[in-house]
Amino acid sequence: MTNTVKICALASGSNGNAYYIEAGDDAILIDVGISYLQLTKRSRARGIDLLKVKAAFITHEHSDHVRGLRTLCNKQKVSVYMTHGTAGGSRSYYLPTVAWNEIDLGDVVEVGSLHVHCFSKPHDVKEPCSYRVEAEGINIGVFTDIGHVEQELEEQLRPCHAVFLESNYDEAMLRTGPYPIDLQNRIAGPLGHLSNNDSAELIARIEPPHLHTIILSHLSEHNNTPHIANKAFSALKKKYKILIASRFDAGPLLTISESESKQ
Repeated sequence: MTNTVKICALASGSNGNAYYIEAGDDAILIDVGISYLQLTKRSRARGIDLLKVKAAFITHEHSDHVRGLRTLCNKQKVSVYMTHGTAGGSRSYYLPTVAWNEIDLGDVVEVGSLHVHCFSKPHDVKEPCSYRVEAEGINIGVFTDIGHVEQELEEQLRPCHAVFLESNYDEAMLRTGPYPIDLQNRIAGPLGHLSNNDSAELIARIEPPHLHTIILSHLSEHNNTPHIANKAFSALKKKYKILIASRFDAGPLLTISESESKQ
């Protein structure tokens, strides 16, 4: 029987982020940036049993990544993992009341059959991280909120079969849009976000040998559109399945195997 892992972008964008990964009876969330009400509503809409979630892994402390964490922990038994910098750097009320497990960059955490690899990423907070999740011989990357491509990201991308990949902004929309110049520079800077072209160029250059499914994630509300992001990846569509994660609704629950993706 072919090994499979199920994944779903329950939310993706500056208004909230939550990525679901399941292998058998074990499941985790990467970030919990929407309310528990929305989390349960969107999970039910995709046939996801939220009670399967054994752990939540936080990438950094911005509210769109931790907003729903406290209520989730109050509602069900979930282990929480984050770096020391993420916990200590929080200026919100979301984290201090949550008991967490401290992880170091480079750690691998086992949650049942899921092996969660934590590694550094460049972003404008203290000790942010990305995660690659390995289960059943399948690798899933959750790579968002990244200012620029580093060697570590390239190495973690290579074994992936599917990836939630930041495609935050279109350069022209950012420079002609409503944001002040200092915010534009922050977004496009080395500790900001990856553009559509940045991410497309990364995939084209690395050509990860096992990759077949790319979910474009964390699209900006004002500096991007699904159509423009999709167009930036048009040259890659013959080789990869390209999907767009929504900021308003849960995406499809995808079943990822080693050789193909199916809904």
